[in-house]
Amino acid sequence: MAPAAQWCFLIVASLILGFIFQYFNVPAALLLGPMIVGVVMGLFGATVRIPPLCFKIAQGVIGCMIAQALSPSILPPLLHDWFLVLVVLICTLLASGLSGWLLVKFSNLPGPTGAWGSSPGGASAMVAMAGDFGADVRLVAFMQYLRVLFVATAAAFVARMSLGDQMTGAAAVEWFPSLDGDFLVTPALALVGVWLGPKLRIPSGALLIPAVAGAFLHSTGTVLLQVPEWLLAIAYTFIGWSVGLRFTRPIFKLALRTLPQMMASIIGLMLLCGAMAWVLTQILHVDMLTAYLATSPGGLDTVAIIAAGSHVDISFIMAMQTLRLLTIIVTGPAMARFISRSATPVTS
Repeated sequence: MAPAAQWCFLIVASLILGFIFQYFNVPAALLLGPMIVGVVMGLFGATVRIPPLCFKIAQGVIGCMIAQALSPSILPPLLHDWFLVLVVLICTLLASGLSGWLLVKFSNLPGPTGAWGSSPGGASAMVAMAGDFGADVRLVAFMQYLRVLFVATAAAFVARMSLGDQMTGAAAVEWFPSLDGDFLVTPALALVGVWLGPKLRIPSGALLIPAVAGAFLHSTGTVLLQVPEWLLAIAYTFIGWSVGLRFTRPIFKLALRTLPQMMASIIGLMLLCGAMAWVLTQILHVDMLTAYLATSPGGLDTVAIIAAGSHVDISFIMAMQTLRLLTIIVTGPAMARFISRSATPVTS
């Protein structure tokens, strides 16, 4: 199929599936629809790809959306419950380490590949760093985005089950609100994140820089950020396509030998994080959906999109997700070395 025909099919099928999900009130419908279409097309040999610049700008738009929800008020709860937050971070780190260790032990994956592939941080950051530590970037990308796909689908399902009939009463979406000059700050922040992130070597900087800078501007009243629904829909679509189209047939064939172990590793990590979410609900005054998204081992951007479409404490979720991402980035190299040395594969 010619590239033009692939683009046409990708756009039309994504619109149809996305709006079907939207009609049935599926959280993150405009992310999941394009993502699923991208997965199917990738496995059937599609050659079209989303330019990295478009993906990063989309992350910047999501960062601005997050900035609208972030405020200094999130710091007191985190500081007040600092011990529990620290315990959750350590448990997540240990869970991902155990997941990677078992994966290497009971498969043919090299140690660094298993370690980086099972790290529950930002998928793009893990893939970017993995090659510098001797991992097979193709397999790491496959494992990371397979987990993102699982987590996004599971989180959307949990959100749907948690909200139930409440979602049917949601206000109609205003796709094209009136905008003023402050709107220009949103694309400006997205571009600043794309430009400054690599220079400062900030993992997921394209998302985190607009989120932090935008939160400061928005919470202080300097600029009231405007992120219209049509712009969010475009950003969701680009991120969904970027994730889905990575599931190419060659990578899938390469990973097929260890696919059962990969899936067991992903599901095990999701269950452990779900158990930690339940513990959070018993100790802190947070609902199950907020706790689940805060501990969910998915990509920062996909979790943010699902949280934005649900009635949850998005500032708490993003604080927990960001802290975990930074922790795993710092400890990832040491964990990869430990798994490589200690997890001797079981020979058949």
